[in-house]
Amino acid sequence: MTSGTALAGGAEARVAPSYRVLGVRVEAVQIPDAVRTMLGWARGGGPPRTVATTGMHGVIEAVHDREFAGILESTDLVVADGAPVMWMGRLHGHPMKRRVYGPELMLAVTEASAPLGLRHFYYGGAPGVADALAAEMSRRFPGIVVAGTHCPPMAPIAPRENPEVVAAIRAARPDILWVGLSTPKQERWMVTRRDDLGVPVTVSVGAAFDFHTGRVSQAPAWMRERGLEWFYRLCSHPRRLWRRYLLQGGDFALRLGFELATGRWRRSTPR
Repeated sequence: MTSGTALAGGAEARVAPSYRVLGVRVEAVQIPDAVRTMLGWARGGGPPRTVATTGMHGVIEAVHDREFAGILESTDLVVADGAPVMWMGRLHGHPMKRRVYGPELMLAVTEASAPLGLRHFYYGGAPGVADALAAEMSRRFPGIVVAGTHCPPMAPIAPRENPEVVAAIRAARPDILWVGLSTPKQERWMVTRRDDLGVPVTVSVGAAFDFHTGRVSQAPAWMRERGLEWFYRLCSHPRRLWRRYLLQGGDFALRLGFELATGRWRRSTPR
């Protein structure tokens, strides 16, 4: 029914089942699995790894952009950040109780890393947000090591742009690099720069920077747990997000409905 993807590095290596949503490979993991994997990679001395927290927006971007689909395919760990993506995992027979919510994953990894001395770098957000995030994480989790922060320009970033920034990140020697640039910009940047950066683990977490610094309000927990975060965010920022949640969301629902109605989802097994 499914095939496996390497989940953890070194001697702890094991296999995680995976499935596809409209052609996008997703690992059927939960937050504790992802935390163990990321910490193993961060401490294992293996090749640089990337992690993408992916929901409806990322999936539908991949449907319409083959280059971006390839970016996600080459990402080492793709987790179900969105409720519909997680529900499809359940339909494939995986015991996925909750989605791997990016902001929650960031907190869990940061907390688990505090006694290990792992170094964190925050890349993204509006001016000042990365610094505020570093301060907030240090307040919540005393003992974490902040290797550095950087706020890139809001304009699109070319894959090979700003070599001095890459050099600065390498010099800071982070073990985990958090990227908050929004999809698909963040995934494209971290995957194309993976080898140049040389960071053990780079993670795209989207709006987590804004949520954890209070710049943007989060949906109540009951809405997040019931797949209604999109409605809260649409009502909070309709001019900025209506295209994502109404146009892209409608496109996603129609395509997924067609796959479910025709049984094509059953044949969408990972390569």
